[in-house]
Amino acid sequence: MQILKVISLLLDYPKEALRSAHKELDEAICSAREISPDQRGSLLRLLDELAGDELMDVQERYTELFDRGRALSLLLFEHVHGESRDRGQAMVDLMAQYEAAGFAIGVRELPDYIPLYLEYLASREDLEAREGLADVAHLLALLAARLEERESPYAACFRALLQIAGEQPAVAVAEVREQVAGEVRDDSLEALDKLWEEEAVDFLQAEQQDRCPSQTTMPGKAREEVPVPLHWIDFKQDGAASVPAQEVHNG
Repeated sequence: MQILKVISLLLDYPKEALRSAHKELDEAICSAREISPDQRGSLLRLLDELAGDELMDVQERYTELFDRGRALSLLLFEHVHGESRDRGQAMVDLMAQYEAAGFAIGVRELPDYIPLYLEYLASREDLEAREGLADVAHLLALLAARLEERESPYAACFRALLQIAGEQPAVAVAEVREQVAGEVRDDSLEALDKLWEEEAVDFLQAEQQDRCPSQTTMPGKAREEVPVPLHWIDFKQDGAASVPAQEVHNG
C-alpha cells in the first residue's frame, strides 16, 4: 500500500530526500484511493509545508514537537508499556515478526518507531496492513487528538491512518478528545525535568503504572478474540466511493 510508505516518510525526521521527492510524493497522495479527498488535501498541505520551508526550520519544529515529552512519542510501545520490562519483550516480539516476514531493519533502529512500522505494513498485503493499523487505532486517535490540540499539521497523518484502518477519523478523535483535554502537557522544560527524575523509579513500580490493559496483542499480530468487522471505503479521484463499504472480519 503505497500511501503507507508516503505517510512513513512524512512522519520521519525531515531530510533533503523528502524535499527532492516532492513531486513524486504529491502524485502518490493524489492517487491514493484508500483515503478521502479531505484526507488527501490535508496530507498535501503538510507535504508542501515540509518541502517549502527552510530545512533547518522544519527539522527544529519536528524535534520540538516529537522529541519533547512522551505524549507525542513516535515509539508505539512507549505509549503502551512506558519504561517497564514489558516494553523490551514487546520489541523483541515485533522484531521477530519483522524477521519472519523478511523485513530487515538497521541495528540502530527501534522496531516500534511508527515510520518504520508503517514501512513494514506497506510491504504487506492490504488486508494485513489494515489490520496492523486497526491493532493500534486507539493510539493513532490519541496522537491525532494531541496534535490537533497543538494545531499541528502532522495530525493529518494519523487521521489518514485511522481511515485506512477502517475508522471514521472524526469519530475516533472525538472519542478521546476529552481525555486529551484533561492531560497535563509534558513538553515544557519543567515537565521534562520532572520526567527525567521519575525515570529513576524502580521497574516494578513503573510496570504497574504504565501497563495498558487495552493493548493485549502486539501490533500486526492476529488477535484471538471475537471477530470485529472492519469497514473501509475505496475512494475515487472525485471523492465518491467506488464501491460500498466493505466488511472484513479479523480473527
